[in-house]
Amino acid sequence: MFILDTENLINTLKENNQTLWEYALNQEMERSGRTREELREQMDQSLSVMERSAQKARREPVRSVSGLTGGNACLYEQYRQEGKSLLGEVASLAVGMALSCSEINASMQCIVACPTAGSCGIVPAAVLACAQSRGLDRECMVNALFTASAIGIIIGSRATVSGAEGGCQAECGAAAAMGAAAVTEMLGGSPEAAFHAAAMALKNVLGLTCDPVAGLVEIPCIKRNASGAMNALLSADLALAGVKSYIPFDEVVDAMYAIGKAMPQSVRETAKGGLAVTPTGMRLRHGNNKGEEK
Repeated sequence: MFILDTENLINTLKENNQTLWEYALNQEMERSGRTREELREQMDQSLSVMERSAQKARREPVRSVSGLTGGNACLYEQYRQEGKSLLGEVASLAVGMALSCSEINASMQCIVACPTAGSCGIVPAAVLACAQSRGLDRECMVNALFTASAIGIIIGSRATVSGAEGGCQAECGAAAAMGAAAVTEMLGGSPEAAFHAAAMALKNVLGLTCDPVAGLVEIPCIKRNASGAMNALLSADLALAGVKSYIPFDEVVDAMYAIGKAMPQSVRETAKGGLAVTPTGMRLRHGNNKGEEK
């Protein structure tokens, strides 16, 4: 049984001299009856899909099926390659990758829902950008994805990763927490540090609504993936520096769930509130978009 109380889980990991990724992998072996090699191969396949989705829309403009969005990943990549970005190498690369994954999703191409399609760019962007900039190998990236899965399991079990149930804090917030923990362990941080990173990432977006324009996972979802990747990297950086979250991760998750329940239905993926009902949001909903994202 997966331990959902983070204090108990951290103590268990310390006693067994075990990382979060090792624990998650062993738990999945026990649950599924599959071998370590089979599970690592499956995760490696997911990593390959992430790599493709993080690259494709940066190389050539990709438009969404609706025509509302597209081309921003390519536009940002050109800007980044020209050395104009205000961000450092890792952060700017992560932003481009997150945009690419999200635009690939909006164009109905293959992505990994990690943990959801609407938040699919955050974990890949954080892990791939960090690994590329630090020269980390594929095994490290696969391990990091198992770390991310541990965080996702806790959030999904104690609360939700659904925007319809908990707002975007439950989607992009969960993804940012997963990415933050993954990067922390990937760079040598302890499981305790990984939980601090996850807690900080989720705290940063508590109360974030899910208000998709025209009911599509495009506006503001695509750009929220970019900010979510930045959130993940920042939170990991803080944790690796020794900064701790005063509120334990599982308590942050519980608070997120309570906030989600308190949110009006209009801002939980119904497209009946927030940005979706602004004058521009309503115009885009009714098709007068001229092919431009606002």
